[in-house]
Amino acid sequence: MKAVELLSLLGVIALLVEIFNFKKLLFPIVILGLIGTIAVAVKDWNTNIHYYNDMLNFDNYAIVFTVLIVVIALFWFGIFNNYFEERTNLTDHFALALFSILGAVIMVSYSNMTMLFLGIEILSLPLYVLAGSRKTSTASNEASFKYFLMGSFATGFLLFGIALIYGVTMSFDLPTIGMFVANHINNLPGLFYVGMLMMLVGLAFKVSAVPFHFWVPDVYDGAPTAITTFMATIVKTAGFAAFFRLFYECFSLLGVTWHDLLWIMIALTIILGNITAIYQKSVKRMLAYSSIAHAGYMLLAILAMNKISAGAILYYAAAYSMATIIAFAALQIVSEKQNSENYDAFDGLNKKNPLLAFVLAISMLSLSGIPPMSGFFGKYYLFTAAFTSNYKWITLIAISGSLISIGYYFRLIIAAYFKKSSDDTVIGISTLQKIILIAATLVVLLLGIFPDLIIRLPLL
Repeated sequence: MKAVELLSLLGVIALLVEIFNFKKLLFPIVILGLIGTIAVAVKDWNTNIHYYNDMLNFDNYAIVFTVLIVVIALFWFGIFNNYFEERTNLTDHFALALFSILGAVIMVSYSNMTMLFLGIEILSLPLYVLAGSRKTSTASNEASFKYFLMGSFATGFLLFGIALIYGVTMSFDLPTIGMFVANHINNLPGLFYVGMLMMLVGLAFKVSAVPFHFWVPDVYDGAPTAITTFMATIVKTAGFAAFFRLFYECFSLLGVTWHDLLWIMIALTIILGNITAIYQKSVKRMLAYSSIAHAGYMLLAILAMNKISAGAILYYAAAYSMATIIAFAALQIVSEKQNSENYDAFDGLNKKNPLLAFVLAISMLSLSGIPPMSGFFGKYYLFTAAFTSNYKWITLIAISGSLISIGYYFRLIIAAYFKKSSDDTVIGISTLQKIILIAATLVVLLLGIFPDLIIRLPLL
């Protein structure tokens, strides 16, 4: 609860900066505020406190995902600080990002469907604006418009599903709905199943699962790289945490009605995401399609719904987010110097900036699932969760998709280390960016060396 209040306060402070003229202090205030948010969240460990008439529940599950989201936000603010420095609307961009993070925290801590809806909207509305924040760019404006239309479409499905479930159970409360399902397992009306499937569709839009993924490539490609990174990490982490909580607490007993649909969705997401990524010439679009494939992997934990599923989602979200921040940061730095986002912009990167080439290589190795990187163990836990729940075929499809991904991830490593560039101009990066990139790389490596730090946490 204090985490929600502190993030709200940070957003308000960002709005007041223009009035009281302390722009130079805003960045350190935000960083200190985010660190404080982590501290107050950790302080609530094992308390399982309910707030707002039981509409928010800060149990261990909510706390660890809150901490993860805020940690990702710290890295994001640090590595993309120049995004804020170069914009005239400094305070607006800070405030929008902070309120979006607030929405993400609400999404991981809700225990009432009303708060789920509010969390998604608080998360999404600022991003509709931020996606179009490059006002002179047609692609950015198009990304904002598409994201807004598709987001509204998904929200409609979600709200209709919530309304139908409320009509049957007369409650928005997750435990109450779960109890209703347990007591009426054999005579639930058809409207309940329709509502559940509509909520599945709405959430599938948010996490970019096939066939509800079609907005992702254009939105990710058109939005500023900093905002694309935000969507690929914080938004995806919050979306999957909310997705898992809803189906674990409310619909786990009805798996027979949605498992087959989710099975097909996962297979299509992994296959389409990986195969389409191979044919991309733009690194940014490649990362967009690869994020779709990673959504398929994370859906395995929801399909399996067993004792290691929650830990597997948490671990994978952490590993994937850190590696993705490195990848997009490298893309941002290189594209600014080379004026291109294609693979050939990375040719000879090792000679231009050895540190940047190294951290990019670690990122690609982790995303492709090469041991001992954290991405390998993330996939291992997800695949194990699915396999132990007797989903053997989908596990084989996921492994095959992971093998395919090596082709396009290693293409960047080859470009950076084994291809020559016509321009050997040194690519410089700021001291803060160096620190953040090194720290993120250490997290990727340490999570691979000590996976039990996360996977064994008592979440549920």
